[in-house]
Amino acid sequence: MVVERERGELPDFRRIAIETSGLADPSPILQTFATDRALGGAFHVEAVVTVIDAVTGGDTLEWSAEARKQAILADRLIITKTDIAGDSALTILTSRLSALNPGVEILEAVNGEIDPQRLIEPAADQRNAFVAESAHSDGISSFVLTEEAPMPWPVFARSMDALMQLRGPDLLRVKGFLDVEGCKGPVLVQFVQHLAHPPVELQAWPDANRQSRVVFITRNIPERQVRALFQAIKALA
Repeated sequence: MVVERERGELPDFRRIAIETSGLADPSPILQTFATDRALGGAFHVEAVVTVIDAVTGGDTLEWSAEARKQAILADRLIITKTDIAGDSALTILTSRLSALNPGVEILEAVNGEIDPQRLIEPAADQRNAFVAESAHSDGISSFVLTEEAPMPWPVFARSMDALMQLRGPDLLRVKGFLDVEGCKGPVLVQFVQHLAHPPVELQAWPDANRQSRVVFITRNIPERQVRALFQAIKALA
């Protein structure tokens, strides 16, 4: 597709939307962008959007581990069929989703309509609201690491290398902005299990907040252990 675009055989495009089946695991798609050098050099993942049926979504989350993983790994959740679901069902579903993915943005599509811009907005820094480790079902937890001072790239890179080597399968997703020493704009970083996406230096910060903030979604890896690892490597460096 990229080759055809460069040849002029396809119209120029800036963005690709990938739609999976209802019960697909999003991890392999995220891994593809990390393992395929050509693909990873041309594109990076801006946002993972999960759509939930307000009528049957609650039941699906109970019996389907894949559905729970879709909700947990999402940057943005969209609830559909809100016009035919009762208020109590919507309240229960929203509460369940917030427990699975604390701090995630939850939107409602009324009569199937939603602002298309909300589907494509980058979502790397939406979950700064994480202030402590949040437990999920299936042994999954999420937390955010923040740093006020610019971070030396070798400290972050070596810390993540160690994590991937020791606990790669349990690093479900890591994503965020880094204020890296020597870089004018934020550096977007993404990891899926033992695979690292190429870091992308953006031209400018989205707002006045230049704080590094990286969201971790892990399985049975406590936040305190990750913080201790970063501090140890920082001290050694």
